[in-house]
Amino acid sequence: MIETGAGPDLTSGQLAGKGILITRPLHQAGNLATQIKLLGGEPWLFPVLEISDSENRQPLLDTIVRLDEFDLAIFVSPNAVEKVMSLIRAGRGWPRHVSVATVGKGSARALERYGITRVIVPEDGSDSEALLRMPQLQVMQNRRVVIFRGNDGRKLLGDTLRNRGANVEYVECYHRHKPEIDPLPLLKHWRNNGIQAVIISSSEGLDNLIDMIGETGKQLLEATPVFTAHDRIECKAVASGIRKIYRTSLGDEGTVQGLLEYFGKNNRASYP
Repeated sequence: MIETGAGPDLTSGQLAGKGILITRPLHQAGNLATQIKLLGGEPWLFPVLEISDSENRQPLLDTIVRLDEFDLAIFVSPNAVEKVMSLIRAGRGWPRHVSVATVGKGSARALERYGITRVIVPEDGSDSEALLRMPQLQVMQNRRVVIFRGNDGRKLLGDTLRNRGANVEYVECYHRHKPEIDPLPLLKHWRNNGIQAVIISSSEGLDNLIDMIGETGKQLLEATPVFTAHDRIECKAVASGIRKIYRTSLGDEGTVQGLLEYFGKNNRASYP
């Protein structure tokens, strides 16, 4: 994994002429796209996930009303933070006795914007496995836990906490789905050597991308460097036949540092 330092010089033009495919939801892609532009790169936004409100928000609203019943609330993503905390801020404050945990630093930063600064967050990863290694989550007998997540999330976190003695409730607070986007402009640009790197932020996103671009696009993807910060995405990329996978540190800065390091070693318009 690449160590992040003081951050890249965003006036250097080190990504000049490099087309970078960003597959994040649009509302999460702006900062990264701006950094790539400042370095001379050419971001291409192709969201493979859309985030919307759940069709039935009543279970979430009911949980917010009885939030005092819980000992621990876990947010699985920044999207969960935004969907839940905006509703809490509109109607009540956060109960002081309810601890807060999240799987990654991005979610922790989102919580800070809502005034929650004491957050259990792993230092050595950004997934359920990393959170479950935290000492605060080892002894869970009879603790009441609510997990705020999107639709059809992983079961590992809740199942493990139940095995440790916790009473766990899942609450869906947003819905993830595959967008309806015409891939032909992207594929044309890609075939014309317009894409030199692909940034993948989730396993579900990788599945969606492969489905959206079809067999022709998959051949292009297999030959293009894919940048990710996550073990599970790396494993899925390998299983999908992608030949060039580059691990980065977490966050936008980690992604940019990874791009700079890679292109610093491959300082030409196309790859061998």
